[in-house]
Amino acid sequence: MANKPNSHNQQAGSTRHPGATDSAKGRAGRLLQKSAGKNGTYETAPEIEKAVLVSVPPRRQSELQTTEYLDELAFLIETAGATATKRFVQRLEKPDVRSYVGEGKLQEIKAYVKHEGCSMVVFDDDLSPSQLRNLEEELGAKIVDRSLLILDIFALRAKSATARTQVELAQYQYLLPRLTGLWTHLDRQRGGVGTKGPGETEIETDRRVVRDRIAFLKDQLKDLDRQAQTQRKTRYNTIRVALVGYTNVGKSTLMNLLSKADIFAENKLFATVDATTRKVVLDNHVPFLLSDTVGFIRKLPTRLIESFKSTLDEIREADLLIHVVDISHQAFEEQIEVVNETLREIGAADKPMLLVFNKIDQYRSEADAPAALAVAADTYGRPGDTSFGGDDFPTDFGEAPARPPLAELEATYMARLHDPVVFISAFEKTNIEALRELLARRVGELAQKRFPGQYVSYA
Repeated sequence: MANKPNSHNQQAGSTRHPGATDSAKGRAGRLLQKSAGKNGTYETAPEIEKAVLVSVPPRRQSELQTTEYLDELAFLIETAGATATKRFVQRLEKPDVRSYVGEGKLQEIKAYVKHEGCSMVVFDDDLSPSQLRNLEEELGAKIVDRSLLILDIFALRAKSATARTQVELAQYQYLLPRLTGLWTHLDRQRGGVGTKGPGETEIETDRRVVRDRIAFLKDQLKDLDRQAQTQRKTRYNTIRVALVGYTNVGKSTLMNLLSKADIFAENKLFATVDATTRKVVLDNHVPFLLSDTVGFIRKLPTRLIESFKSTLDEIREADLLIHVVDISHQAFEEQIEVVNETLREIGAADKPMLLVFNKIDQYRSEADAPAALAVAADTYGRPGDTSFGGDDFPTDFGEAPARPPLAELEATYMARLHDPVVFISAFEKTNIEALRELLARRVGELAQKRFPGQYVSYA
């Protein structure tokens, strides 16, 4: 029987269970195989691959929204290091319980995958273990659902010991219920009625390995969390501010501007996974701690939220949240709601908040619609051109809500919200001084309440 892993029976520099890779086959082996990188996490897409995207939106979902969701999925694929070559959409009341899509659409996907030599099919939802198995057998390609894709990106991005441990825990929790049915290559070796064949023994062994690893990682996270709590206690006498927002809205770029730090920022999803904290002093001479946190996203896996408890504590324990929004995104209001809903889930929705609309340099109003159409043509190919999914070219742009001029939008939000909002471009450093002044005032007000008499003026 496998012993519970501990720090003494591991190889030097390794964070994996000693027997995990050896005892796991097929999909389990690929998920548990350690990457060649230095971050010690587990990756499912180490090579550049051609991927097919599949979505089953509800019938009531608009074409525009479906296109936006697939754009986001394609961006996730790009961030993970693969290339999306085709999009398949089938509108159903609910996904097929066996194969997610209907039989006809499944054969269409199979023919394309075989003809184009695609190695991966990516679904914009979580798949059940049986769906994963059935699809892999039918399509003859690697099947990746949304949670697995996001976990893979987090594995690529995680740098700190805490982040690596959190991601690894979430990966094993994803893997555990999917071990069943991965051993079809041993079906003919199984014993008769009343006996346990080799296949069942292998499954039980892997389950024990994975459960032991989960327990070990949870213990590690408890230790890391205690250390983080001790560090955070030393910050009690300082105002704490956290940047929050949808992924890829420019939080890290803004963090660098405000704190004069050198945090990695890239036009990719989840460029920042590790929480970073810097001391900032603005013109009012009131010091505060500014933290850059992991971005949120639609359908963020629950297991990731649970695993990232320590990182999310930076948000929960902050005195002020700076909610950064990508105003140039067509669905920025939906992204605002996704962030607010996630804040409610982690118990941070009642925090004082400063709303910052970023990327005003990329904002396009209704008058710029022809330019947007040209961009879409470059992205999808022209209608009728099937070399890059041109048959999926989005034509129903009439569903998009009217985009008012930026000044009108700013006036609308200023009137709608009780708290002031700021419209900036972190990239071009537009209105950054206005943000600094507003942030200094808000931090000063919080400091006066928490430390009365310590700071004479915050204006």
